[in-house]
Amino acid sequence: MKKWLAMFLTAMLVFVLAACTANESAGKETGKKEKDEEKILHLNNGAEPTSFDPVIGFDAVSWNALNNLMEGLTRLGKDHEPEAAIAEKWDVSEDGKTYTFHIREDAKWSNGDDLTANDFVFAWKRLLNPETGSGAAFLGYFIEGGEAYNSGTGSADDVKVKAVDEKKFEVTLISPQAYFLSVIANPAFFPVNEKVATENPEWFAEADSFVSNGPFTLESWEHDKEFVMKKNDQYWDAKNVKLDGVHWAIVEDTNTEYQLYQTGELDTSDVPADLADTLFEEGKANVEEQAGDYFYRMNVTLEPFQNQNIRKAFAMAVDQKQIVDFVTKNQETAAYGFVSPGFKDPSGKDFREVSGDLVKTDAAEAKALLEKGMKEEGYETLPEVTLTYSTDDTHKKIAEALQQMFKENLGVDVKLANLEANVFATDQKALKFQLSRSSFLADYADPVNFLENFQTGHSMNRTGWTNAEYDKLIKDSKNESDETKRFEMLYKAEKILFDEAPIIPIHFYNQVYLQNEDVSGIVRHPVGYLELKWADKK
Repeated sequence: MKKWLAMFLTAMLVFVLAACTANESAGKETGKKEKDEEKILHLNNGAEPTSFDPVIGFDAVSWNALNNLMEGLTRLGKDHEPEAAIAEKWDVSEDGKTYTFHIREDAKWSNGDDLTANDFVFAWKRLLNPETGSGAAFLGYFIEGGEAYNSGTGSADDVKVKAVDEKKFEVTLISPQAYFLSVIANPAFFPVNEKVATENPEWFAEADSFVSNGPFTLESWEHDKEFVMKKNDQYWDAKNVKLDGVHWAIVEDTNTEYQLYQTGELDTSDVPADLADTLFEEGKANVEEQAGDYFYRMNVTLEPFQNQNIRKAFAMAVDQKQIVDFVTKNQETAAYGFVSPGFKDPSGKDFREVSGDLVKTDAAEAKALLEKGMKEEGYETLPEVTLTYSTDDTHKKIAEALQQMFKENLGVDVKLANLEANVFATDQKALKFQLSRSSFLADYADPVNFLENFQTGHSMNRTGWTNAEYDKLIKDSKNESDETKRFEMLYKAEKILFDEAPIIPIHFYNQVYLQNEDVSGIVRHPVGYLELKWADKK
């Protein structure tokens, strides 16, 4: 009995000691798990990226992600000003036209390759190569020889970019450009790993072949569903990247996005129009500035918009104030010009204030102009008009509001059509639509960036509109060093644009969003793209 009791007590002691050890270990494991728990930010991209090729995906659904996968010579900082990035410093010639960038010695690609000046030479010439077909090529026209090469009148050898040595990149501009360092923070000017791109021209199309040089790499990409980024341990400033990764959903509907935010599956969300009043009143909606326009394009190569008076009639039939007050309801500013507020001329006055309202809502005048235009064209009945928009609940609501305005103010029945975003973008560029929605987000902080979009043959024009005087004003403004004269040219150009009316402005953009209180450090540039380098999550 004593022997059995001794065995029992011994067994119990072993059990207790084991239990204590197990509990102690469990506590350590739990602590380790909490300590090692990954910081993953959950965002919605809204649509499938057009392309992760930096010079092709010329839109927010591509560049917001690209801006965090890759990095140029400069990056916009927390104060929205350009700062040293892949280039640690630069020298500028006395005439302000030649920049020499010194690339960081520790700048590498995510596959471990050294990042060299040749990667920038390769990428920038590829941007301007007419065979590339980049819609962003015009951004490189300030480079000497850039426009000639892109337009087919010059060669790649004439483009004044060169590798002085492995870590020194030189570029010569057509004239001093005050906004140059901001422009090259744009994804169009990101480097491309020449060796990788030569071996696989489709390197950007899938996660397993994607090579980056920014704060994050592309870990996975399930097309039309989601893509995932992870922290890039090869990034020169990896120590300041706090997130372990970013999961991007691809959800088009704002209400669905909001529901995912409510359940904690997303860390940010747009504000559904139906809930805007309540969310603003409760102080949950955040509002930040953004330079850009929501507008409609009229195709002057298709009836009935070849007629200037008919175009003006449609423009004057739109009530921008009603749309922002009762349709979008996100505290946007109704647009009666194209250049956003926030850009100062040399006198310190805001461009928008000086240029004034260039279109107005006037149903009576709109009807009179429509009748006049129809007589000029010999129309007894106006040709059928179809308004086309890319699939999105907000685009649909605005389109329906315009449809009603055209009916009430012009007596015109306009049909609506919608297409998936990538198909829509391709067809709009091909001038297949009569009347179609569009948007523009400023690529750099200057009014000329807004107005250069409507030059003859410009990739962003997409209206078929052409005006020789307008083209000359834009071209001359880019070569004008006297800022007062330059702004006079831009004021005159915007007036010409609205006198001929190939577009209908709706509202200037702002950034309205909901955000998880545990998330901090996301930078939303007024001019530029989403910045996650400094983002954090508790």
